[in-house]
Amino acid sequence: MNYKFIEELSLNHWPALTTLLCDGWVLRLAEGYTKRANSVSALYGTTFDTNDKIAHCESVYATHRLPATFKITPFVHPANLDDILAARGYSLVDQTSVQTLELANIREPQIRSVRIVEAVDSEWLDDYCRLNQIKSEVRVTMERMISLISTPIAFISFYERDQVVAVGFGVVEREYIGLYDIVTDAGSRNRGFGEQMILNLLEWGKKNGAKYSYLAVVADNAPAMRLYSKLGYSEAYRYWYRIMPNSNKAEFITNELQSKLLVAEKQIADGAKLLEHDQIIARIRRKLDNAKEKDQPSSKAVD
Repeated sequence: MNYKFIEELSLNHWPALTTLLCDGWVLRLAEGYTKRANSVSALYGTTFDTNDKIAHCESVYATHRLPATFKITPFVHPANLDDILAARGYSLVDQTSVQTLELANIREPQIRSVRIVEAVDSEWLDDYCRLNQIKSEVRVTMERMISLISTPIAFISFYERDQVVAVGFGVVEREYIGLYDIVTDAGSRNRGFGEQMILNLLEWGKKNGAKYSYLAVVADNAPAMRLYSKLGYSEAYRYWYRIMPNSNKAEFITNELQSKLLVAEKQIADGAKLLEHDQIIARIRRKLDNAKEKDQPSSKAVD
């Protein structure tokens, strides 16, 4: 089976903030939050010289102070893109297993202590950020990305004694529900909570037209691999990322620091201008006060 459409689903279900098209390649940008949303998906046929296109991608990501990153799937164009990037010194990271499941015979959840909402709210975001240790500035980016999802979506929270111990969300499109950001509290793992939460989420997916499910899991995450295998998921294909050489990444870090320095210098300059402005206002106010005092009538009786 050709699973290329799952790659298209994943582009829709984890949207970037900015998307650029370049001769069949999809360049995605989202302020550096996750490789999925800040990488090149070379999904479609290409006509231009590959090395010229790679150089163009490197320039685009450099403008955003990010290392050029390519998602390598079985569906890339050209087919030898991985070899070309390896020859250019790109490193290989995050071998990932894409897994699928047919929902026809999936078992019902035994525990239903869940909350499901179909629009993201602050309560779900608070719990997700707490469980996944997400910083506030990243939360803003994530919330913007989620707001761009335009197909049915469910945000699920799993409760243990009135405490949220697991969260995740699912997106339905083309009879598939994709699972994203499944996370369980570190102190509540190996108790079946993740499994029960996913069963509840898949049940919601079936009620909303899903007949199949897909997900992506980093291949060396043994506990997650065991969980998904227990649920009945099986591997459809693998992908990984190629990230530009460390020497260039160091250059981007330097550029980013220089940019921050320029911003800081501007803020200092603006602060100095503001201080000068305040001093001028203070002098004007003193002059006004003096003028008012001169205009006041004398308190002595007039002879």
